[in-house]
Amino acid sequence: QVQLVESGGGLVQAGESLRLSCAASGNIFSINNMAWYQQAPGKQRELVAIQATGGSTKYAESVKGRFTISRDTAKNTVYLQMNSLKPEDTAVYYCYADPWLADGRYLKVWGQGTLVTVSS
Repeated sequence: QVQLVESGGGLVQAGESLRLSCAASGNIFSINNMAWYQQAPGKQRELVAIQATGGSTKYAESVKGRFTISRDTAKNTVYLQMNSLKPEDTAVYYCYADPWLADGRYLKVWGQGTLVTVSS
């Protein structure tokens, strides 16, 4: 199977920065998309940013110009650089990937989540 392991969450003050990392491991042949979602208390999980294997990216309007998603394809790792953080960015951030396995299977996988708390 495939496992996603996230790191980098924590408590910061408004205006500060954080970098999240998510590493995929397992019998992976390739990964189509890697993405970050956020889920604030009492709200649904929402897409923050996604990067396709070809490099194209898409961001939520609320984070455009502040967050940057990037991938290290060789390491099957995705990053989320979060700058100018706001209290409303407080949420659990989940990594997502949809890999093709070496045995031909296609999966959709989620990480366990990492908490980001931004104080005002």
